[in-house]
Amino acid sequence: MLEVESIHTFYGMSHILFDVSLKIKQGQVVCLLGRNGAGKTTTLRSIMGLVPPIRGRVRLHDEDVTGVAPYRMVRKGLGYVPDDRRIFADLTVGENLAIAARQGPGTEAWDKDKVYELFPPLKPMDARRGGLLSGGEQKMLAIARALMTNPRLLLLDEPTEGLAPLMVKVLGDRIARLKALGLTVLLAEQNLKFTLGLSDYGYIIDNGRIRCQGPVAELMNNEDVRRICGI
Repeated sequence: MLEVESIHTFYGMSHILFDVSLKIKQGQVVCLLGRNGAGKTTTLRSIMGLVPPIRGRVRLHDEDVTGVAPYRMVRKGLGYVPDDRRIFADLTVGENLAIAARQGPGTEAWDKDKVYELFPPLKPMDARRGGLLSGGEQKMLAIARALMTNPRLLLLDEPTEGLAPLMVKVLGDRIARLKALGLTVLLAEQNLKFTLGLSDYGYIIDNGRIRCQGPVAELMNNEDVRRICGI
């Protein structure tokens, strides 16, 4: 479904990603693991077109989409949940969802009723302003809003950051349900146990470079993985 081929990404004069490559097959949950500052967010932003790579290629269903504007990437089926959520604080929960709704290429036909079924706590908050939600509630809303674009591939950046253990467990269950529905997910995280428990395949990034990769079963007991991730 998605192939990132040897991308190099800069912020101004700062070289952040070095020759990063990864592949995601349809229906997989693939994780990108690493410490803070390792390059996870920049990788997702490069894929989404927010920070186009200077060199290398991003391909979606064999189409070269390197540097394509983010709104066009959404139309092509990418949903993006940033690590800082980017909820519209002055809009209600329902308005945050309605503003994102579109007929994307996904097969599940997500609408408000369906995302409220996935995240039941949001339904009674339909008329509550986004800025009044807790961090966990905002995270649920950010994922629900991305689903309203009806994506084929969901990019999740640090979904567990700052969440209480109970909310992390709830979020893991919801991601597992999305996987069961056939949604493809790229999950950037530093929570090793949470991430490997959901994923089929993993990439470990450190200092802007992919250091190792493999099926989850191989990564779980890999000491290099634990060292790079700071476990």
